Amino acid sequence: MAREISSVGVIGLGTMGAGIAEVLARSGVSVVAVEIDDDGVHRGRGHLEHSTERAVSGGKLDAGGRSDLLGRIRYTTSLSELSDVDLVIEAIPENLEAKSDVFAQLDKITGPDTIFVSNTSSLSITEIGVHTARPGKVVGMHFFNPAPILKLVEIVRTVVTEPGVVTDVVAFAERLGKTPVVIGDRAGFIANALLFGYLNHAVRMYEQRYATREDLDAAMRFGCGYPMGPLALLDLIGLDTAYEILDTMYHQSRNRLHAPAPLLKQMITAGLLGRKTGQGFYAYDEPDSPTVTDAITKSTVDSVTPREVRKVGVVGTGTMATGIVEVFAKRGYEVILRARSAEKAAASVARVKKSLDKAVVKGKLSEEDAAAALGRISPAVEFDELADVDLVVEAVAEDLAVKQAVFAALDDVVKPGAVLATTTSSLPVIECAAATSRPSDVVGVHFFNPAPVMKLVEIVSTIATAPDVIATVDAVCAAVGKHPVHCGDRAGFIVNALLFPYLNDAVKMLEAHYAEADDIDTAMKVGCGLPMGPFELLDVVGLDVSLAIQRTLYNEFREEGFAPAPLLEHLVTAGRLGRKTGKGFKDYSAR
Repeated sequence: MAREISSVGVIGLGTMGAGIAEVLARSGVSVVAVEIDDDGVHRGRGHLEHSTERAVSGGKLDAGGRSDLLGRIRYTTSLSELSDVDLVIEAIPENLEAKSDVFAQLDKITGPDTIFVSNTSSLSITEIGVHTARPGKVVGMHFFNPAPILKLVEIVRTVVTEPGVVTDVVAFAERLGKTPVVIGDRAGFIANALLFGYLNHAVRMYEQRYATREDLDAAMRFGCGYPMGPLALLDLIGLDTAYEILDTMYHQSRNRLHAPAPLLKQMITAGLLGRKTGQGFYAYDEPDSPTVTDAITKSTVDSVTPREVRKVGVVGTGTMATGIVEVFAKRGYEVILRARSAEKAAASVARVKKSLDKAVVKGKLSEEDAAAALGRISPAVEFDELADVDLVVEAVAEDLAVKQAVFAALDDVVKPGAVLATTTSSLPVIECAAATSRPSDVVGVHFFNPAPVMKLVEIVSTIATAPDVIATVDAVCAAVGKHPVHCGDRAGFIVNALLFPYLNDAVKMLEAHYAEADDIDTAMKVGCGLPMGPFELLDVVGLDVSLAIQRTLYNEFREEGFAPAPLLEHLVTAGRLGRKTGKGFKDYSAR
């Protein structure tokens, strides 16, 4: 039976420490809150009063509950007042020497059964624990920020942590209303180990001027459903904190993808730490404010006049092609849908009609508008019927030879000045452009599936794409209600280049038996607010598709960390491709 923990010490009342103290007091636990000096106590008390005030105004706490909560917290600047607590949580800055010194002092103050907990997000619990006479009673308890809101807590056991201590801490976390995940002691644990490689990659993209900060953030919000973009999230976390976590991870993993991007160090040196200083990747109206005040990065397309687009051609009959046809037709464009046969064309138009009818039933579209949209679609079999369109969107199979044949055919028949676009998600756009005599008119427009629903479109310019072509597709995307982001012509564009290395890292973590697939999924959903865990997402995308994308990234960048995880390759070889075959990382056959 788990031990009853009724009094807890919290050392450090920064944003995280104050949040943990609030969580404890809200659950009826008596808290002794320790800071280094009176100024620290004043700041910590201010954090708690402000946070609980917000909870009252938001209807999540009443005035009486707030008063009771604050009354359970006693403030002090002396560690000696922790002598009678059942458990101590350390939440001071990420410095191993400082944390070790705190635990060494606690060893002399507290009773022999007091459990020592560190909230470190990256340092070794083992290294902290060896500075005490009770390493078996030292455990990590990594809360996520903001602690009163986020449910995940990573419980980190070392090789010497007593099983009973882990049981007690797990039960305590559950009593606090948290979702505990028990893991071993390695840099970054689950969530940070997967999250910070992705964040670091985004910084490198920005550093290389591959995409603007706004486009990087919008790509992951609209393309993956993430609650925040990577650069905005780094500003929230703090660039100094991110640097320390990455540096710790790199020194343990020696994975170059964990080596902090040089830009992070430069920004830290300049005092640009994110929201807490009022400026990081974005500028804020004051320190600790979420309100961005600086101007949106000016786009090169703003000063270029786009070409006029009234009629659009779509080549292809698959799910993506029919979705794109629907998008354009609903927004008033005449659309010619080119298929390889009249039967395929008719079937595609029927699928568009079915989708429009669904929208009518759900009240998202009137019957008149649905009929008008359908009336704007003309099926075609011959490429000649695309001769007078202003924009052609190719959406055939992801096979370079097939796409090049389509572009060569379009080059022969489509009028001069028309924009030729490919929806490829992984192939080089310049290879399609090279199949024509007008490479300056060729551009990538990567829609996301399902096209009628997903707002994001990646506009991919090659070294040959004309500025007014980029401006044209940007204007068209805006006209059909999409959010365009701009990037260069390299493997993965923005979204896949950031997403799939993170998914691959999750597979490597599972392969190393560090954590179970369900625990990793829980950590990323509950701890980071992601809509799906990595293994759920891999099974939905398809392991074969995921492997192909990861191989493309590895072959282009030759980055050792991008090499596909052997476990992913083995599952594909075994025919376990995810939901479509009934088995992937998880078994769907009995569901």
